[in-house]
Amino acid sequence: MTPFEQVVADHSVTVLRVCRALTGPDLADDAWSETFLSALTAYPCLPAEANVTAWLVTIAKRKCIDLLRRSSRQIPTHPLPERRSTDPEIGGWTYDLHEALGALTDRQRTAVVAHHLAGLPYSEVADLLGGTPAAARRAGADGIAKLRTIYKETP
Repeated sequence: MTPFEQVVADHSVTVLRVCRALTGPDLADDAWSETFLSALTAYPCLPAEANVTAWLVTIAKRKCIDLLRRSSRQIPTHPLPERRSTDPEIGGWTYDLHEALGALTDRQRTAVVAHHLAGLPYSEVADLLGGTPAAARRAGADGIAKLRTIYKETP
């Protein structure tokens, strides 16, 4: 079994992309940390044939949902400033992507994030969504179509 440190090194960027897409830049680091802390305790029980990327994306999605629920109960004192990533592997980040993803249904958002940001094939996205690969592909296509519409409407 691959050492957990190597799993973190191999999948760190993908998990951060998923967390940023689902929570926005303000909560992404916390979601990333919680994802890997949770994965650390479960990793020894992970079957050898398991797809580690899909497993981590599933954990990240759940941690993002938990963080968003917790943060919705808090009242911010003032807005946090937008920070751009300096990591060239991750690329710059704009808050409009997070807002645009928020306009999608949960199925569309999961399909788009898992396939386009995490790089999972639609057969594995289907496992995340609890459906068929064709349904996952349709949800992803519908999500991309809606994102294109959103970006055409913005100046």
